[in-house]
Amino acid sequence: MAVRWYSIVVDCKDVAAQGRWWAEVLDWRVIYEAEDEVVIVPPRALEERAKDIPLDEQGPGLVFVTVPEGKTVKNRLHIDLAPGPDDDHAAEVARLEGMGAKRVNIGQDEATVPWVVMADPEGNEFCVLTPRD
Repeated sequence: MAVRWYSIVVDCKDVAAQGRWWAEVLDWRVIYEAEDEVVIVPPRALEERAKDIPLDEQGPGLVFVTVPEGKTVKNRLHIDLAPGPDDDHAAEVARLEGMGAKRVNIGQDEATVPWVVMADPEGNEFCVLTPRD
């Protein structure tokens, strides 16, 4: 394999706030923080055994970078979050709302879709799916 999926980059105004917000949402760890960039990864990526996982099997991190312009249109790419099979979907949506996320409608029929579309504090859309394994 010539390339591997290394990270997802999120443009934002306040990289520190966005990076910390997403780290808290996902229970991930900030591994790098500068004025114009914050990198977060899942805790398992920092475990000693992680060095034994082949690079092409390691999941991507999230990188937050500063851009001068604000968000103006719907995201073309978004993150899907899935509660665990024993977790309460409504409780997870409420937790995220308590952290500053907002429900948004991007054209979905909220009466028929089982997921909830939300936006992070800077307006980037993401979905909270129904519980999954």
